[in-house]
Amino acid sequence: MNKTSIIAQLNRQDTDRLKAYRELLDFYHGRQWLGRDRRGEKRLTFNYTKVFVDKITSYLMSGINFVVEAEEDSAEAKTKARRAETALNQVYEENNLEQLDLETEIDCAIMGDASYKVIWDGEAKKVRITSPDVQGIYAWWLGDDISRVWRIASRYQLSAEESEFLYGLKPRGKQATVVELWTDGEFELYLDDALIEKKPNPYGCIPFIIYPNLREPKRFWGISDLTQIMESQRELNRAMSQLSRILELSGNPIAVLENVEESEDIAVRPGAVWNIPEDAKAYLLDLLQGGAVGLHIDYINLLYRILHDVSESPRAAFGGTERDLSGVALEIELNPLLQKVRRKRIIRTAAYNQRNRLILRLLERYQGESFGENRLRVVWKPILPQDLSRLVANEQTLVQNGIHSRRRAMDEIGVKDAEGEFKQWLEEREAILKMNKQLNARSTRGREGERASAGETTGVEESP
Repeated sequence: MNKTSIIAQLNRQDTDRLKAYRELLDFYHGRQWLGRDRRGEKRLTFNYTKVFVDKITSYLMSGINFVVEAEEDSAEAKTKARRAETALNQVYEENNLEQLDLETEIDCAIMGDASYKVIWDGEAKKVRITSPDVQGIYAWWLGDDISRVWRIASRYQLSAEESEFLYGLKPRGKQATVVELWTDGEFELYLDDALIEKKPNPYGCIPFIIYPNLREPKRFWGISDLTQIMESQRELNRAMSQLSRILELSGNPIAVLENVEESEDIAVRPGAVWNIPEDAKAYLLDLLQGGAVGLHIDYINLLYRILHDVSESPRAAFGGTERDLSGVALEIELNPLLQKVRRKRIIRTAAYNQRNRLILRLLERYQGESFGENRLRVVWKPILPQDLSRLVANEQTLVQNGIHSRRRAMDEIGVKDAEGEFKQWLEEREAILKMNKQLNARSTRGREGERASAGETTGVEESP
């Protein structure tokens, strides 16, 4: 890459991808009609697209826990794994990642791609996680191996005031274009095409995670949830607008005159009297005759079904079922949605594990921590509502028979901090055992005192 014209080169790179991003964002926000609005044309927009994206994202992010397991079966390794898990939870709270992940997933579903940036904040002395706009992210990978990304560029805008505050430089215009160029070995920072900083990469790796919404085989960039439903969404808008015009005209009927040369005094209003020639005919045009409205409604219902089918979001996903369904029947009804969420979760699991590894790596580098060798797991909560009492009973049986550990059982039930809960359970158990021991001791002393008193009264001593 020619370092003296990096912004110009980025302007020529991935133009089709960036154009598609802008079109998808416009469509999500309701700008769905093609062509210019003709004068007087009614254009209604029923934005099911936004509803589908928000709904699938809510199901996807219904609950998530992160688990760190020690590679070695030793007390020291397990202690380090628990410390690593505690550190991850602290970083997540400090960065409010529950909200950031939800917002990022909505963007990912719309545009088809998303990214995270994990860096060390030297002033705050903590890990900082952001989600850069993927419209400013560029990636290079080695040959046909899309998993080996060797360079990433991040481009964004700063106001003149921000530029002076951060870098002490005043841009030529009202805004400055900033480009960060990262490889495993180097970091370069450009401001309006001028190289203002170049140094070795302080992290030893690229601090970005880029992942797709749904991956097309052999492609680096992902697929948007909107692509499949755009055409049916536009047709639904057109059909609903057409039906609305028909109903509007039926409420304000058109007068049809035959063999009439002039119609200046003809007005359609209650109580109106028309004077027309003897051989002329006058009547109101009935646009609803012959079941015409029914045909339009049937077509709209067909489009409505197509939207649900191609978006893999059955009507039951919106809480509307025409009959009572058991747990298994509801799962069958929602199976398309469940399959789509599972496909997404496979991709998200890899991305979140990569992000967690970066977090632990930064904590080890800048805080002197040592977390050892660990396995990182993402535990997703069930998509559908669960019968908690039945789930607890099943896990109890599995624990008692040595199939599941208590930790695994708490993960399956959805306990967020399994280690903390187990520690509290041990403390409560110890306190209860201690209290029971004290009560038993008091009870024993009381019975001995009663027996001693009875012996003094009767003058009889109990044998030991």
